[in-house]
Amino acid sequence: MTKLDHTNRTILRELQRDGRISNLELADRAGLSPSACLRRVQDLERRGIIKGYRAVLDPVALGHGFVAYIGVGLGEHTKAAQEGFERAIASAPEVVECHNITGTIEYLLRVECADLPSYKSFHTDVLGTLPHVTAITSYVVMGSPKDERA
Repeated sequence: MTKLDHTNRTILRELQRDGRISNLELADRAGLSPSACLRRVQDLERRGIIKGYRAVLDPVALGHGFVAYIGVGLGEHTKAAQEGFERAIASAPEVVECHNITGTIEYLLRVECADLPSYKSFHTDVLGTLPHVTAITSYVVMGSPKDERA
């Protein structure tokens, strides 16, 4: 666990809000000179605390207005079963997140599709054909009043 001072936490919080913020503006918000701010950001990147930068896309604008979280249970709890499932999911473009979790199921997926018929097709033709999958529970997203994923 890396210890971060108040200034580094401020820099990280501002970058999470806006990864395209100028160094000049970031330095001002962090109370630093631009050169000191840039050195800190580069150090955070070098240490792997900042893993990268990305664009946040609007799924609706991309034609992916249907979003669901899916709980997936496997019938076998072997390494081979998990690796097989993860390989299959990695090649499914509808799956934008895949998390191996604890509890009554093994995986939580975030799926983005155009609409309910396309989700049904994914559910039947992709998830429904995978070996070891014994449980599929869908949670359809009706709205997202808070979403801070970058």
